[in-house]
Amino acid sequence: MKNLIIYYSRAGQNYVNGIIKDLAKGNSEVAAEFVHKAAGGDIFKIETVKEYDEDYMICTEEAKRELHDHARPELKQYLTDISQYENIFVVGPCWWGTFPMPMYTQLERLDFGGKKVFLLMTHEGSGMGSCEHEMKKIMKGAEFGKALAVHGADAPDSEKEIAAWAKAIIN
Repeated sequence: MKNLIIYYSRAGQNYVNGIIKDLAKGNSEVAAEFVHKAAGGDIFKIETVKEYDEDYMICTEEAKRELHDHARPELKQYLTDISQYENIFVVGPCWWGTFPMPMYTQLERLDFGGKKVFLLMTHEGSGMGSCEHEMKKIMKGAEFGKALAVHGADAPDSEKEIAAWAKAIIN
């Protein structure tokens, strides 16, 4: 059984417990690393060609526009084949109620037939938002397991919770 962790994360200015903070590492990257440490396997970071604005408020407007336009931002690299994996962990932040559009760019290109998919979303109060519903529409053929919502501000202290979730999945 082989595991794959696909994630998107944004370092720099982030909304944390009601204020803007500068993060050296994004909350979703922290969470993805905890999944990797607990479950093992390969890890793939989704990165856009065009960076989002460093200013958090401008970035949120960019993200809102992309969602509204159903944009699919160009990525620096793409995964093209996930046939060797059984379990796919998809980790990312909640942007306007779902995963950021770069995640759609990547996920829509893959064949999830027969794969077990587990979603982990970091958020600042919205939980999973509409993420599970949206992912089920684009990840055709996947079998979805229990999802996990992690409060972003608590991500650095959530290793025990994330590890327990990931280990329960692979055992």
